[in-house]
Order: sequence, then C-alpha cells, then structure tokens
Amino acid sequence: MVVFILENAKPALRGELSRWLFEIKAGVFAGRISALVRDELWELIEQKLGKGSAVMLYSQRNEQGFDARMLGNPSRALVDIEGVLLVKVQ
Repeated sequence: MVVFILENAKPALRGELSRWLFEIKAGVFAGRISALVRDELWELIEQKLGKGSAVMLYSQRNEQGFDARMLGNPSRALVDIEGVLLVKVQ
C-alpha cells in the first residue's frame, strides 16, 4: 500500500497520479502499486511539484510497518527517533 499527500500541487500533477492511484480527497492518493512504479511516481512528483510539498507513506518491513519520504515544506514534519517515525507539528 502506498499513500501520497500533496499540498499546493498543480491539477496536472494530481491528474497524472490519479491514473495510478485512487484520489481519496483532494491531494490524498492511495493504492497498491509495485516499488518500481512507486519510485517512478515519486520522481514525477519531484520534477513537477513546484512550490508545493509532498509526503509518501509506503509499506515496509519494520517495527511500524511503513516508511516515509518528504519533499518541500509540509505543514507537519516526520521525525525519526531511534527508528520510529513521529509527527512534529511545525
């Protein structure tokens, strides 16, 4: 399972993501895709995001069962404390 959360993203980028994933709410995408497609979509987001921000959560074999990547300046930050991700409100 993968989840992308985009803030201030262009409609064209959201449209491209909606080809692969289900847009649950404006800027929130979820679905089951391969690691290769996930990484390709992340590269697409890096190229086309502009001044927005993005968070990607994806399944991983660790204590929490997921991992995350961030791009830009999201309203919340993920902090890694001894291998556990926590959310910090900025």
